[in-house]
Amino acid sequence: MTDAAAVATRIRRAYEEFLSGVTPPSDAVRSIVRDSWARSLSRGIDPSDVNPADGLPTGESVPVMTADEFAEYRAAHPITAVRPLVQSLMVDAIADTGVVVALTDQVGRLLWVEGDSAARDKAGDINFVEGSVWSEEAVGTNAPGLALAVDRGVQIVGPEHFAGPVQEWSCAAAPVHDPFTGHVIGVIDVTGGREVAAPFALAAVRSVVAAVERELQSSAVDLADPATFHAGLPRLSAAHLAVLGDGPHRWRRTADGASARTVSPRHAEILVLLQAFPEGLNTEQLALKLAEEGLDPVSVRAEISRLRRDLGADVVASRPYRLTLDISSDISDIRARIESGTDLPTVVDDLGRGGLLVESTAPGIVEIFEELREDLRSRLIAGGDVAALRKWTSSVHGRDDLAAWRRLEHRLPVGHPDRAVVGGRIRLLDKRYGL
Repeated sequence: MTDAAAVATRIRRAYEEFLSGVTPPSDAVRSIVRDSWARSLSRGIDPSDVNPADGLPTGESVPVMTADEFAEYRAAHPITAVRPLVQSLMVDAIADTGVVVALTDQVGRLLWVEGDSAARDKAGDINFVEGSVWSEEAVGTNAPGLALAVDRGVQIVGPEHFAGPVQEWSCAAAPVHDPFTGHVIGVIDVTGGREVAAPFALAAVRSVVAAVERELQSSAVDLADPATFHAGLPRLSAAHLAVLGDGPHRWRRTADGASARTVSPRHAEILVLLQAFPEGLNTEQLALKLAEEGLDPVSVRAEISRLRRDLGADVVASRPYRLTLDISSDISDIRARIESGTDLPTVVDDLGRGGLLVESTAPGIVEIFEELREDLRSRLIAGGDVAALRKWTSSVHGRDDLAAWRRLEHRLPVGHPDRAVVGGRIRLLDKRYGL
């Protein structure tokens, strides 16, 4: 028996003992779950049932709504305004995984349930559908209901649910707060099978909630009027990416003073590409820019998911993939200095060997390096600055650049001691390349 199976068996035994009137031992089930079971039992909730599927069920003090009333209420609710952000950060990443993402209001009514049609149909078997109420008062222990009850992120695994029909599912949820009043306005929940039982599921939900609350705060509007929220994704904060050095590639949030962290070469490639294409890249475009033969869509989505997990769910949006942060990088810094034409010798020094741009075989990165190198080379040759030309022709990028050597020879005064050396290099390159 696996560790996960053993834990599930222990919890199920504790659940059965609890329903029979025996208090389970403290090490058999988490206290937050045991306390929720007790509240569920005291409210007279039937552990063999979930919300009835007819109509729009309610919990205590939750009014019944007609379909039209629900549609109007959902459209006006403030959490609906951030639904596009949740879709970009989470829903797109769970396509074809059998998982659904739900947004609730402040009483646990499911306003939106998203995921592929098969996943939503399966969730419908336990009446986890838009309009139903999944508060603790309505259906007993479950993640969105418990998150509202205790006002913090929670994860409920299989037999920790109070209602038996739900115990084949796992869920992770966290409340969303009005950043100005601190009041809970709803919950973001992910519900599925064993994959949602993993610890990272709750971490992912919390990360998305943090992004949503920053969205609400940055909008700086009355949450009672979600129509005043801007439709586009915000530029939430700033970050800097360093990929030109010989050491590890580094990512650092600049707005909150966070320390730099290492990013993998693949994630660095994705960030560089998305910075170069601010309008965004769809899955196929990104796949072709990352590999000569292209990557399959599943691999691309998996890399984006890992990148969000490592750097934050708010970094990359989807459909198309694009950055949601204003990021700077040592590449963009060099590009700006090339455009201004200032201090070009230092630009050559700062480009160095080229770091990721030289090491990567990703077609999109190769193209970016070719463009950057040619922009710098053209600026150097057109400007004719001797110091800059010396730097370039002594660098790994320009040592075989015949046009640059000739431009340097032309710029050196007749009789200059270095002119003979430069002329010799030109003759050598002529001979070497048969020009």
